[in-house]
Amino acid sequence: MVMRTINREGIIANLGHVTVLMGGDSAEREISLLSGQAVYDSLQRLGINSTLIDADDTLVADLSQAKPDLVFNMLHGKGGEDGTIQGMLEIMKVPYTGSGVLSSAMAMDKVVSKLLWQKIGLGTADFVTLNAKTNWQSVIERLGPVVVKPVSGGSSLGIAIAKNASSLKQRYEEAVKFDSAVMAERCIEGNEYSVGILGDQMLPSIQLRTKRDFFDYDAKYVDEDTEIICPPKLSDQKKNELQDIVRAAYDSLGCKGLARVDVMQDKVGEFYLLEVNTIPGMTSHSFVPMSAQCAGIDFDELLLRILEVEMADNKK
Repeated sequence: MVMRTINREGIIANLGHVTVLMGGDSAEREISLLSGQAVYDSLQRLGINSTLIDADDTLVADLSQAKPDLVFNMLHGKGGEDGTIQGMLEIMKVPYTGSGVLSSAMAMDKVVSKLLWQKIGLGTADFVTLNAKTNWQSVIERLGPVVVKPVSGGSSLGIAIAKNASSLKQRYEEAVKFDSAVMAERCIEGNEYSVGILGDQMLPSIQLRTKRDFFDYDAKYVDEDTEIICPPKLSDQKKNELQDIVRAAYDSLGCKGLARVDVMQDKVGEFYLLEVNTIPGMTSHSFVPMSAQCAGIDFDELLLRILEVEMADNKK
């Protein structure tokens, strides 16, 4: 995949002061700290005037003191990826990377995004929402084996497979520790893909392979034998189908800037949307930097491309 060339010097010269937000108090704090530090280190290497803030109760005061021209948001999970921080920055009139308030909120809520996709005819697995009074057996009878997920979670925290009623109840009780809203999604057996989108450009698709049952937290951030296949072993027709559903998912939620779309492919080749991540991880194990490498784009250049898109959007 050929990416358009960028004017590195021009981007750096026109950026001004960039503040990286990381940390926060969500369940994804540790990954956010790694992502934020990686971004800040890259900005420093590039010679960009930048500061780093670990978001806490003094965030408004810290931002007021820093006076950034742009916030590079690396807050994963609740409070950072769900429209909350985006709304605060809108009120403060501070430009920021990534999607806006509504897009962030819809993408973070898997039920909302899946209902939208179902309404407009995009493939996504059947699901039900769960609560303490759910008839666990009826869910299994309807959907078969399911993947239990916090509705607004990320980094695969609290996600597990359940194949029977007793297991489903147990998985629900574990997932609800991460989010009060929990869902069960029909388990799609097949290949998993992750595709990064940066504005009007799409990064190379990657196929994910793990020895685990699915891509849980350890498969994403701990395991050294997680296999990344780029480009994926797909026919040209299937590659185009994958790119089409990814683009449609991104556009349907009104996303902008960088996002990552996760997709499953079943045994007969059909694609099913899992979720859109509007603040993808930027750690050494993260899929977007790995995808960029497949296109010959190193971490520093990837950041410049993200910043270029944001600068163009902020001029509109």
